[in-house]
Amino acid sequence: MSGLQKKHLATDSGSIAYWVSADAGPGRPWLVLLPCLTADHRLFDKQVEYFADKANLLLWDPPSHGESRPFSLSWTMNDLAQWLHQILEAEGVDSPILIGQSMGGYTAQAYMELFPGEVAGFISIDSCSLKRRYYSAAELYLLKHTKLMYLSFPWETLVHIGSNGNTTTEYGSKLMESMMRDYEKREYCELAAHGFRVLADAVESGAAFDIACPALLLCGTQDKAGSAKRYNKEWTKVSGIPLIWNEGAGHNSNTDRPDVVNAAIEEFVAGL
Repeated sequence: MSGLQKKHLATDSGSIAYWVSADAGPGRPWLVLLPCLTADHRLFDKQVEYFADKANLLLWDPPSHGESRPFSLSWTMNDLAQWLHQILEAEGVDSPILIGQSMGGYTAQAYMELFPGEVAGFISIDSCSLKRRYYSAAELYLLKHTKLMYLSFPWETLVHIGSNGNTTTEYGSKLMESMMRDYEKREYCELAAHGFRVLADAVESGAAFDIACPALLLCGTQDKAGSAKRYNKEWTKVSGIPLIWNEGAGHNSNTDRPDVVNAAIEEFVAGL
């Protein structure tokens, strides 16, 4: 990726690949871009392209994703937050703005719970709160029992659902398909099932998951992933965090309407 340097963090469970601005400057804000479950750093190509000359950037392939493989499929949400913290410390990142899409938004909330006061801002893209109050018992049960459902689908059907169900544009669809085809079927199914179970475990952990820094919610109007739209409506209502609806965008709204997402990020950062 142009302007970014690839590095690795070694852990007992495997090596985590991440990318950081090669010419990071002290006068620029740090944008930490966290992709969704089964996706990798390429999900933010349009954001990297736009902000490369405006901010310091750091992206990763989460453990067990993309180039962060092989990696033991035993991590928890807190593990993700701890490893991210190690990376940010190693790179001297101070007061980051965490920008998480779907699962990346959950990772960001776990980070803020474990390391209060370290984050300058939080932007959720098609993600949801980790607070227990937003989830029904049935939803949490289903999140913990998805593996057999995934395995029951033919691989080509899964690829079609994953690439077309999460996006509304040709660019977004082709990008998601490309990322999905980096996995074998069983690896993909096991990763997805593990991620959903980790999400449910985090919600049921009893942690407060309060957001004490400036924050912004973004959600595509055509987001059909689970109950994301309903969750975001409730999240902004209860918390008072501003919510921007991205008209015509799907679950991966930063790939469907990157212009809207980039403008919202830029305005948010300027207001800090």
